[in-house]
Amino acid sequence: MDAIQALLTRRSRAQLNTPAPPPAVLEKAFACALRAPDHRMLRPWRYLVIQDEALVNLGDVFASAALADKPDMEPAEVERMRKMPQRAPLIVVAITCHNEEGKVPRDEQVLSTGAGVQNFLVALHAQGYSAIWRSGPMASHPRVMAALGLTVGETIAGFIYSGTGLVEPKPQAPLQQTDFVREWRG
Repeated sequence: MDAIQALLTRRSRAQLNTPAPPPAVLEKAFACALRAPDHRMLRPWRYLVIQDEALVNLGDVFASAALADKPDMEPAEVERMRKMPQRAPLIVVAITCHNEEGKVPRDEQVLSTGAGVQNFLVALHAQGYSAIWRSGPMASHPRVMAALGLTVGETIAGFIYSGTGLVEPKPQAPLQQTDFVREWRG
């Protein structure tokens, strides 16, 4: 699949199953992620790969974090939190490593991480795998961040759930460029 076709056809897929992308596919996808625009070559990102038993462990972290916020949480909701990471056979955690000493604004570092994630998603799609980029309260929860080993100045940009898509996405009409693109003439 060429780059334009991959960009035009990539869609988020929430229903994912095995097989997960194998190491060779992930290696190419990460090579693409690491080509993201990066002002002053700060490399303001890193990634964690979570699969197999580690998905169960992450679910325990999610449940613990949720209970810390709401100790009277219903058992069914705790179990839902515990199962969240198991919605896919593989999760990649995208982390922004903020460099506060340089001249690059914090927003540009976040955008660089986002560009890396986009490259990663498109590369997975081009190789026949599906993914969805999720965030939510667990992405900024101090317990989750600590359990994943984030240090001062790091934030989670998102959880990329990946695997093989179970259901074809519903057709989506292309957006009209005229609704979003204008020429500015000063």
